[in-house]
Amino acid sequence: MSTAAPSDLTARLGLDPGARAIILNADDLGMCRAANRAIVPLLEAGHLDSATVMVPCPWAPDALASAAADPALDVGVHLVLTSEWTRYRWRPLTGVGTTLVDDAGYFPADVPAVERQASEEDVAAELAAQLDAALAAGVDVSHLDNHMGSVYGLATGRSFLPQVLRLAAERGLPFRLPRSLDRLEATGADVTGPGAQQVLETATTAADALGVVVLDRLWTHPFELAGEGTPDAEGYDDVKAGFLDLLRAAEPGVTEIFLHPMLHDDELADAVDYAASKRAFEHRLLADPDVAATIAAEGLVRVGWRDLRAVQRGER
Repeated sequence: MSTAAPSDLTARLGLDPGARAIILNADDLGMCRAANRAIVPLLEAGHLDSATVMVPCPWAPDALASAAADPALDVGVHLVLTSEWTRYRWRPLTGVGTTLVDDAGYFPADVPAVERQASEEDVAAELAAQLDAALAAGVDVSHLDNHMGSVYGLATGRSFLPQVLRLAAERGLPFRLPRSLDRLEATGADVTGPGAQQVLETATTAADALGVVVLDRLWTHPFELAGEGTPDAEGYDDVKAGFLDLLRAAEPGVTEIFLHPMLHDDELADAVDYAASKRAFEHRLLADPDVAATIAAEGLVRVGWRDLRAVQRGER
């Protein structure tokens, strides 16, 4: 149980006091075809509340076209500064002559490298370029979030949150920033870096001052299957049980729960170094009737990022 008190966000959304609101979000739309073919139908069927697209990736044009063609889809931009897979990689929109690339000309594979080498100016230019590309494709962008937590400063303490929050404030977009580190360790994110909680507290104070709407909590479950690659690897029922427990643990306030649903096909197996099976399980999980039944039984209120954007823009 988190010790962090919820903000007034549920009240600003017009929800009852003590409401337990959740956003079911799919990260990595546009990363590959397997992502698009899983996420877009889940959005259309109402099994997801939102998704975020990785604009620099090869299958982003397909994802952006789907989002532009159906304005009812709640789609944000998954701001990218890393390219983590060994055989399948992507480059900055602003070119390779910047501090944003490794020796091979791709985004670095890990977050510490980004925090150590990227300049603030190059980060600001690249993130604005990614948002502008989504808008130019005709997407009614609902919010911003960040791939692998590369802007948060949780690894070394060097954050790019000021650049992100300025962009979010200028464009009237909420940003996926939690007020607490609660459960973030489950994502595999390094939250043991120097002053990690202070980084978030400083950033949320800045977001509030700029009028950028942020979350109470950000949850997920581990990216990899326990025992992956062994005969004792978790199965679907194990993953499902853990996810239902996560839903039951939702607290008052607004909590985003993000997943990475994808089709488990040859493309995905060739692209990623690990977790292909887990992503396939999440695709199956989101459409599982027991998930909807648990949400209903718990009285959880599903909201989308467009609702939060409306709060930020004074449209509610």
